[in-house]
Amino acid sequence: MGTERELIARIARRVRGGSGVVLGIGDDAALLEAPAGWLVATCDALLAGRHFAPEDDPADVGWKALAVNLSDLAAMGARPRHALLALNLPEADVEWLERFLDGFLAIAHEHGVALVGGNLARGDLSITVTLLGEVAAGRALRRDGGRAGDRLWVTGALGAAAAALASLRRGERPPPDWRARLDRPVPRVSAGLALAGVAHAAIDLSDGLLADLDRLCTASGTGAEIDLSALPFAPGLEALGDDDRLAFALGGGEDYELLLALPPGLDPRSQLADQIPITAIGTLTAEPGIRLRDPRGALRPVGAMGFDHFAGAGDA
Repeated sequence: MGTERELIARIARRVRGGSGVVLGIGDDAALLEAPAGWLVATCDALLAGRHFAPEDDPADVGWKALAVNLSDLAAMGARPRHALLALNLPEADVEWLERFLDGFLAIAHEHGVALVGGNLARGDLSITVTLLGEVAAGRALRRDGGRAGDRLWVTGALGAAAAALASLRRGERPPPDWRARLDRPVPRVSAGLALAGVAHAAIDLSDGLLADLDRLCTASGTGAEIDLSALPFAPGLEALGDDDRLAFALGGGEDYELLLALPPGLDPRSQLADQIPITAIGTLTAEPGIRLRDPRGALRPVGAMGFDHFAGAGDA
């Protein structure tokens, strides 16, 4: 155990300086050099018992706390720079904090992110991260730039994280690669950077393909057709029934891949590193609504599926 001051000192000792940091941890606020283009900001929270189990490895929790924010910046085509971390801890648990920092700082270092401040308080276990990045003026990816006729592309593979979560809820042990996709998602920052100024629109897949596609379509004023036979299912999902496999890929969430609307005829594979797979899965349409094309070529309309933080919560 330790005091609040001791915990903050531990964090400060493990944090490296970063590009653009004039003054980091230790004062009332950080001082950062202003970017030449646009400042990009996002904030996300993870709550114990809601987004992770209290018994989860703290290193995985630390990794994911920053990864979900990095995924937001990836969807904007932004380069991540600086993070603020607000931690609520039930007690001053030094061992938990050090393990948490193992994961958080590992992915921060991987993406050139400097932790420059935040807050530490006693309370129910929760983590809130604010991430700042930068993008050249006029080159940010947005949800509202999609056009009818654009091809829809998705990075990586879909459904593993949702399948892992379903296994855990049944009291089963998911395959290690599924569990890794749930606990340590890989934000597609390099893909977002490569396609900024190229893609017409983008969104990260946190709440399920259909739910997030619906958000992109609503913002862009379009509809969409998705080819079910083109979906890039995560390895191992072929062992499941078609209904389960589609449910995990279309509505499961937690994939943290990028969904992009690109001009017809443009193949993004030439602009991405070889290790980033990307698949064409459909088209934006002038007709509103989302339709699914089955392997026989038949189209059927579908309502948005995916995670909603307040679904079933009743009136506020």
